[in-house]
Amino acid sequence: MQDVAAYILAKEAPMSAMKLQKLCYFAYGYHLAWEDRQLFPERFEAWANGPVVKELYARHRGRFNLDRGDIAGDPAALSDDERDSVNVVLESFRAFDAHELSAMTHQPGPWLDARTRAGVTDLQRSNEELRDEEIADYFGALVGRED
Repeated sequence: MQDVAAYILAKEAPMSAMKLQKLCYFAYGYHLAWEDRQLFPERFEAWANGPVVKELYARHRGRFNLDRGDIAGDPAALSDDERDSVNVVLESFRAFDAHELSAMTHQPGPWLDARTRAGVTDLQRSNEELRDEEIADYFGALVGRED
């Protein structure tokens, strides 16, 4: 997760911490759909403002804006296919702000499914994890993959 976050910041910084979280989510989801494997092992949780990796949040907690080098990681550690997945997501989503990206995650799909499982309302806290199979199904449908 740190390497992916560091890669995104190296290419697109500065950005808000929330935008970084959402770009990591979209990169994770599309990579899972395209490559049939996780982009990183850390799990997304169904927080009120959308999917969040708790370990990434701990690295930027209290900071609104992030710049290159603010998340320690090695962008060069990503494989070619991992970089390709992240690059396609950046090309597709860089124009959106954090709130627009957050709204996209609130559509029916993995985040909403996790929030429903947790039984929480819109603004309540939740640490319910998003399930990879739901993420793969959701993003697979977006890219037209048939299982």
